[in-house]
Amino acid sequence: MIDLRDLRENPERYRLAAQRKRIDVDIDRLLALDAEHRAMLTKQQQLTHEKNQIGKQIGQLAGQIKKAPDAEKTALSAQMKQLQERPTQIKQEEQALAAKIAEMEPSIEEIVLRVPQPPAEDVPHGTDDTGNVELRRWGAVRKFDFEFKDHVTLGTALGIIDTERGVKLAGSRSYFLVGQGAMLHQAVLRLAMDLMMQRGFTPMSVPVLMRESAMRGTGYFPLGREQSYAMTNEDPPVFLAGTAEVPLTAYHSDEVLDEKSLPRKYVAMSPCFRREAGTYGKDTAGLYRIHQFDKVEHVVICRNDDEESKRWHGVILDNAESLLQALELPYRVVYVCTGDLGQGQVAKYDIETWMPSRNSWGETHSASRFYDFQARRLNLRYRETSGGAGGGDGKVKFCHTLNNTVVASPRILIPILELYQNADGSVNVPKALRPYMNGVERIEKP
Repeated sequence: MIDLRDLRENPERYRLAAQRKRIDVDIDRLLALDAEHRAMLTKQQQLTHEKNQIGKQIGQLAGQIKKAPDAEKTALSAQMKQLQERPTQIKQEEQALAAKIAEMEPSIEEIVLRVPQPPAEDVPHGTDDTGNVELRRWGAVRKFDFEFKDHVTLGTALGIIDTERGVKLAGSRSYFLVGQGAMLHQAVLRLAMDLMMQRGFTPMSVPVLMRESAMRGTGYFPLGREQSYAMTNEDPPVFLAGTAEVPLTAYHSDEVLDEKSLPRKYVAMSPCFRREAGTYGKDTAGLYRIHQFDKVEHVVICRNDDEESKRWHGVILDNAESLLQALELPYRVVYVCTGDLGQGQVAKYDIETWMPSRNSWGETHSASRFYDFQARRLNLRYRETSGGAGGGDGKVKFCHTLNNTVVASPRILIPILELYQNADGSVNVPKALRPYMNGVERIEKP
């Protein structure tokens, strides 16, 4: 959620953010409703003040009436009666005002939840992913001296991928990983978890059924609601999370943390579910765009400091790059443009790994920083410590949040299978994964 005070002071900044992020939201209507709402709240305060003053005046008059001569008591009593009638009128005004405020607040919230976080100043401008800017590449793209096979052809022949039965049982974009295919999948996830624990991240086992408050708090609702699976037989409904980012970031919602306990660094491996709404006919073959997958996600919750957030952004990006380098997979890092940013993201780096069957780079990781966007929606705060890193004086501030994919599988199996394949149809197991594969060095036909 954005800072309404900042929006009032810098409305053009948010109009521009909505335009560049291609989000349809009426900033002017929000400002008008907000002004009317604040005027009503001011009126409420005035009525409360008036009611308190009348109470004091009635008390003073009561004392005057007792001491006043008989000739003055009649006038004072009339004045007292008039004052005593006013609280009833005030109560009626308060009730009418409260009803108007209650009626208006959902309309304000509906618009506020659609307002995007302005991107960082150095984010490149662009309308879609074609405007993303390549920053660097790592590794050499393999040149084949034989006719290579795509991952589905390879996996089917090796008996480790079965999309036919997956579709039969669960519909489109479904699959089975079998035998050493399932082992390879688990090996990648375990390597990622071990890497993150070595780097000081606390491992978490998280729920994947989320209440609406968690989905809304992390910014996945309302704009991304169509991408989620809803368990509508529950009352209220719960939703299957599309990433462990949701439970990890919402873990401390409605809490005030101690500044000394920051940063909080969490990592989780979880199943993820996405409807892929709006992608009909796109990437339907293979393991690239599927409804269910597993992901190792890590989250950082830090102080409300832009420079500290930027530093952690570099750290979480390095974590993902280190994993790909351990797997010896060629990749490139791109700085995502404004038109390809999510609603709450201030800045995002994507890592794209080379996939021969696509003859291009395919996105495998996204590292995002949000500043206080998610924390405001989650009411996630910390209390500054006197003399602490921020030189605080006990004030309560909203935290900053960041997250990044360590690895998502089976998508990462696409470059592993395709780039490590041999002319005879076998696939070499990356050295980093062999300890997790019981020492298996090559996947061959049964």
